[in-house]
Amino acid sequence: MKNHTHGHTHSKSAAFEPANPERFAAAKRSTWVSIFINLMLTALQVSAGYFGRSQSLMADGLHSLSDLLSDIMVLFANRHGNQHADADHPYGHARIETAATLILGVALAALGVALLIAAGMRLQHPAQVQTVHPLTIWIALIALAAKEGMFRYMLGVAKRVRSQMLIANAWHARSDAASSLVVVVGIGGNLMGYTFLDLVAAAVVGVMIAHMGVKFALEALAELIDTGLSAEEVEAIRATLLATPGVRSLHELRTRKMADNALVDAHIIVDPKISVSEGHFIAETARQAVLRQHQVMDVMVHIDPEDDMKYKPNNHLPSREALLKHLAGRLGSNLPLGNRTMLHYLDGKIDAELFLELEVYRNPAKIEALQQRCAEITADDRYFRAIQLHLSNAQD
Repeated sequence: MKNHTHGHTHSKSAAFEPANPERFAAAKRSTWVSIFINLMLTALQVSAGYFGRSQSLMADGLHSLSDLLSDIMVLFANRHGNQHADADHPYGHARIETAATLILGVALAALGVALLIAAGMRLQHPAQVQTVHPLTIWIALIALAAKEGMFRYMLGVAKRVRSQMLIANAWHARSDAASSLVVVVGIGGNLMGYTFLDLVAAAVVGVMIAHMGVKFALEALAELIDTGLSAEEVEAIRATLLATPGVRSLHELRTRKMADNALVDAHIIVDPKISVSEGHFIAETARQAVLRQHQVMDVMVHIDPEDDMKYKPNNHLPSREALLKHLAGRLGSNLPLGNRTMLHYLDGKIDAELFLELEVYRNPAKIEALQQRCAEITADDRYFRAIQLHLSNAQD
């Protein structure tokens, strides 16, 4: 028995409607702010670095350019990743964000390595290193202030809407601020007579960019290979499931990340003698509790009457029809064994409950004989380990 939510499907031609309007709007707004700032900084830093002879300022300008390109990618991922589930993507499009983060990480790592190599090659000829123009340090200070302010703004938005991709983008802005600080130090040292420090700063910026790119790429890759939630988050979900009335225990609790959310599978153990509808109710109650209390996209709950990881499997047992035929043959009577007979597949055996009408067995001796015959059957039968009789009036 399994419970799971089916997302709303939309045709590909339908108008775009984000699955999370608040997150989509906040991400779009903050990203456009970042695009505007990075566009201005790219033009300012690259031009000032080129004419002011500052390699570190030009490297930081290229860093801003990479931010501009990544912001455009974030806009794309935010729009397409927030679409509802459809026939081709039954779990939604959230991993578009993950794929965008992976691409961003690889691009940043490549850019950082390229800047590091360029700076290293220039450092091999220190005599050719020139003193930078004094204006470049003011441009670097402006960039530092802009990037730190952008980091604080974007991190606040990302935490409010709980978006992993936006948090990554915000910390990317903080790394930009750190790189701008390195550039300020490098240009300052250059102006003080240590001309090589500008190139050293450019190399450090390259290392910082590459490090951040590798980090993003590894985190995205971990999600794409279905890495589970942290041990603390898994234990919290376990506690929520166990707190559900009717859940005796659980096993095979599995999780996997899906962008800012997660998917959860669990096997819960309930009383084996309850009805199918009651078991379904318990599963749905457990599922809703997890969805309410945790950052989870969907929960699939499998109902078990016993711990199938511990007890004998029941796969070798015959079907209901074959079991009823076998039981009727052993009873040697014309008992009406049909829908009023309940079979419980437990621990590799069958527990049966026979519901009989009193009119069929009015004679107490006949009832006692039937009970005795059931006891004899369960003593040596290869399928049945318990048979319980229920006698009632026809109208009950």
